[in-house]
Amino acid sequence: MSSSIKSLLLAALFAAGVAHAALPEPVAQLMQSSQIPQEAAGIIVMRGDTVLVSHNPTQSMQPASTMKLFTTMTALEQLGPVFRGRTEFRTNADVVNGVLQGDLILRGGADADFNEDALSHMLQALRNQGIRRIKGDIVIDRQLFQPSRPDAGQPPFDEYPWAYYNVIPNAALVNTNLLKVEMRSSADKLSLVMMPELDKVSIRSDMKLSDVPCAAWENGWRAPDYSRKGDRIEVVLHGSFPKDCTKSTSINVLDSQDYLARLLLAEWRKQGGTLAGEVRESEAPAPASRLLAEHVSRTLPEILRDTNKQSDNTLARTIFLSLGSLEADPTLGSRPLAADAGGASTAMRAETAIRAWLQQHNIDGNGLILDNGSGLSRTERATPAQLAGVLQAGLKSLWMPEFLASLPIAATDGTMRRRLKESPAAQRARLKTGSLKGVIAVAGYIPDANNQPCVVVAILNDEHVANGAGRAVLDALADWVARQGGPTAPAPLPPQDNR
Repeated sequence: MSSSIKSLLLAALFAAGVAHAALPEPVAQLMQSSQIPQEAAGIIVMRGDTVLVSHNPTQSMQPASTMKLFTTMTALEQLGPVFRGRTEFRTNADVVNGVLQGDLILRGGADADFNEDALSHMLQALRNQGIRRIKGDIVIDRQLFQPSRPDAGQPPFDEYPWAYYNVIPNAALVNTNLLKVEMRSSADKLSLVMMPELDKVSIRSDMKLSDVPCAAWENGWRAPDYSRKGDRIEVVLHGSFPKDCTKSTSINVLDSQDYLARLLLAEWRKQGGTLAGEVRESEAPAPASRLLAEHVSRTLPEILRDTNKQSDNTLARTIFLSLGSLEADPTLGSRPLAADAGGASTAMRAETAIRAWLQQHNIDGNGLILDNGSGLSRTERATPAQLAGVLQAGLKSLWMPEFLASLPIAATDGTMRRRLKESPAAQRARLKTGSLKGVIAVAGYIPDANNQPCVVVAILNDEHVANGAGRAVLDALADWVARQGGPTAPAPLPPQDNR
């Protein structure tokens, strides 16, 4: 495998200045008409050992969400297909007459499926063991990740810090820290429902009712926030909302400790439980020998499908940090790595794991810059050649079927569901997409007209990729690849919409 990848990438480098590996005519024409300079593109197309296109293959570029391929492919091979995250309730205290005589510890374990329902079932397991009162505190142990609160002190990525894609995970994230808000308006009144129910958390709105169409409700939306009044929290919505309209949205506004603590209290009280102490965070790993209840996530391949198909940044960041904190356990599915004497952060250890995997496969790491492993970053960089190497390794991996199953299918699902519908690539190409302001990318596999798989990587870094122009270029490339080897010459793909 390693020698194959090395030779392919060397061939790509050599072909960079060779005519047969030049940009396809429909791609070059669309770039010219959209004023996207050729130096803003990095493209590789390979069929086996044959390089079909090689354009700036070693240029270090912003890859956007195609960066998730480094994270997910490494995780699949390093952690394995039966890997699972887990959340645990532990204690060192005895239970006497229905009272837990000390602290209850919730130990976070990078459980990507930890939600309100899972928490409720874990608390019910306590009640099933006869526990009705906790004499001590409920201690939240997030120490699997270091720092334990990766979100603390982080500046907002963009002007939408409340949006779901901006959620920064920790080891005990629940419900992705999201509040679902249902908004229903009449001609003169706006009603709100917030889910899940959190202890001493309410919601109100100062939104003005407007006469705009319901479909345009987001145009009047302004960033929500919250205020504290004693031990109570009030979430506040701002902006305007259409009359006679019903919509729902999910927002990330509360601190994750507030969210989990207040969800815990609400659920525990629903089940008739009481707490003498408080819900607090631990400052060091909390020792607790006895397991009372647990929840385990789905297996890693199932999590990868949600990560890559929907381009979920929070899941990708959780997997990235798991690479720096957990290892596969054939019995348990996962277990913490041994403590790092050097004091490296979890993100640094994750980067080390990815670079070691690249080295094992003879993929040159020069020009690669890792930040959070999701691509939602202005500092992350990768070269088309590196992404092509990851994709070649994916084809030869023991877990190739699981990796391919995680990628969006053209014209079918995920972030590719509306693209390439009129192309022979429809339902055949599997492509991870990436998009940031000034960045558009795809990386994956496209069968040609003879059903031979081609590795395709294309990245555009330029302001002119906006408004669908860059997407049209990448779709034209995918269409060109799908037509290679067929009876007719490649034809340009009709313009695509910008969804």
